[in-house]
Amino acid sequence: MSEKIRFGVIGGRMGSGHMVGIESNEDAVLVAICEKSPETMKNCANRFGVSEEHCYDDYKEMLEKEELDAVVVATPDQLHCECTVAALKKGCHVICEKPMALTTEECREMIAASKETGKLLMIGQVCRKAPGFVLAKKLIEDGEIGELFFVESEYAHDYSRIPGVGNWRIDPVHLRHPIIGGGCHAIDLLRWLAGNPSEVYAYSNRKMLKDWPVDDCTVAIMKFPNEVVGKVFTSVGCKRTYTMRTVLYGSTGTIITDNTSEKITLMQEVVDENGKASIKTTELPVDVNNHNVTAEIKELTEAILGRAPLITDGKEGASTVAVGCAIVESAATGKPVCPSYDF
Repeated sequence: MSEKIRFGVIGGRMGSGHMVGIESNEDAVLVAICEKSPETMKNCANRFGVSEEHCYDDYKEMLEKEELDAVVVATPDQLHCECTVAALKKGCHVICEKPMALTTEECREMIAASKETGKLLMIGQVCRKAPGFVLAKKLIEDGEIGELFFVESEYAHDYSRIPGVGNWRIDPVHLRHPIIGGGCHAIDLLRWLAGNPSEVYAYSNRKMLKDWPVDDCTVAIMKFPNEVVGKVFTSVGCKRTYTMRTVLYGSTGTIITDNTSEKITLMQEVVDENGKASIKTTELPVDVNNHNVTAEIKELTEAILGRAPLITDGKEGASTVAVGCAIVESAATGKPVCPSYDF
């Protein structure tokens, strides 16, 4: 390995944030970019000082010609497995954007490639890096709201005008269910806070994006460890600004947080000297950084250098996909489904 970790990025639109993270990391350097859109490629190359000879429209060519230590896969979801496996087999560590893949079978293939090559595979579950959610997790761990009993999160977004370049979000061949492709944010957040759900039960409908090949609204009820119950709501056709409003209920308090707000609300039960209980509400300021991919670059870089363990690995990403797939199955069959975490 060179003095700095040499990164290549596949996917310039989503990957531009990762390029910022690489540029700002003293242990990393951006070496090459792969992007099919000439305009996006030109913008990224100019912005980050990558010469034309290190710009590609074919990721296989980039992997063949460049000496890379790590690769960011920030492509449309249906290409995650293909690009990740290829990069791992070329001897590169990989950050693959969420969702890890659209099926658990592809997740297994990616994990197998990581084990076979001995290269690290990290999944970009970026909610784990959002300041408000990080603070919420710390408050829970510090006992500020007592014992959890109910958790809920939502992924509310309007996709009606953003089907993706080449309409990749509505590809009829590689079906991208919103609960897997977008709702994975809320699923992974609750998994991170409350553990792996043992059972899910879901309902869905298609009343907003009626010409899309999949349902646009899903509600899933889940059983978490320690008798905690929870809910994930996903809508990609709702008429509101993007939000991931999350509410965490404990035996002595409640946390209300969002990845787009400058504060989180902490409500705690307090008892005065006379034994009278009341609710104390505190607004805690946080930075708004809902796509903190710079922290993702740091996590992988530190792991490659042996300074810290990789936390958001392939099994974590695959487990979130497993829950999403179970939700899709439950909504289709009308029956509860138990996700498998055998990865």
